[in-house]
Amino acid sequence: MSFGELQPIFGRVVGEWSTSPPQTSPAPPFLYQVHGNENDDSALRIIATDFQSNTFQVIKSSQQLEDLRDDIGIGGSWSDFVDYVTASLRSGDVKLIMEGSSESGGATYAKLIAQKAKGMPRISFSLGKLVHGAAGEAMAELSLELYKEFKDVQSSLTEEQESKCQLTKTVAAEKEKNVTLQKQLDMVLYSRKSQKINDRENSDSTSNMVSQDSPDKHITEPSPRKGANRVVPAFRRSKVRGAILNDTEE
Repeated sequence: MSFGELQPIFGRVVGEWSTSPPQTSPAPPFLYQVHGNENDDSALRIIATDFQSNTFQVIKSSQQLEDLRDDIGIGGSWSDFVDYVTASLRSGDVKLIMEGSSESGGATYAKLIAQKAKGMPRISFSLGKLVHGAAGEAMAELSLELYKEFKDVQSSLTEEQESKCQLTKTVAAEKEKNVTLQKQLDMVLYSRKSQKINDRENSDSTSNMVSQDSPDKHITEPSPRKGANRVVPAFRRSKVRGAILNDTEE
């Protein structure tokens, strides 16, 4: 990675005076921009302005950045150095120190000091003052770049909101679909349960009917006959015994 591939870095910082301020009014807030140089991919450009009487700029060539790397003692590859510089400038520990008194008003020059984290090496950039047309051009460029960054963020936010809205609609549709499927499933399960109950009731009713119509239930024991006349065989018949009385004439 090189500084030419660096996305613009914007920040806000309240200026400070290195010595007693030449004026009693408090130091104004500054906006600063850090980006790669159009003419040199390895170079770095920094602009800081209060949009009043203080506009500063510095352009660091690749050789000057190499010297800065040696001065602060950042080892590793060039990409590691670029990452360290950008992380320091994006951190919350950034200061703008103003020095001197310019005839046009404000400070003569300033230093932008950034530190990635407490205890780590500080990076310091000395910025020279821009006046007249150059200052106006720098302020206009920073304003346009800042507006462009705002529109990019706004566009990304809009896309994210649209994606979120679409996702919400999809989730709602899936929930509604799941509710419908659950209702259909409940109806099917209820129908099957009712059918099983009806089949069981019909089966019990059929069993009762079959049990009542069974031949075993219709077998009746023969009732004894009273005074039944039975034919006695001839050889067992008793002979009539007795005298035959004849009428005699006297």
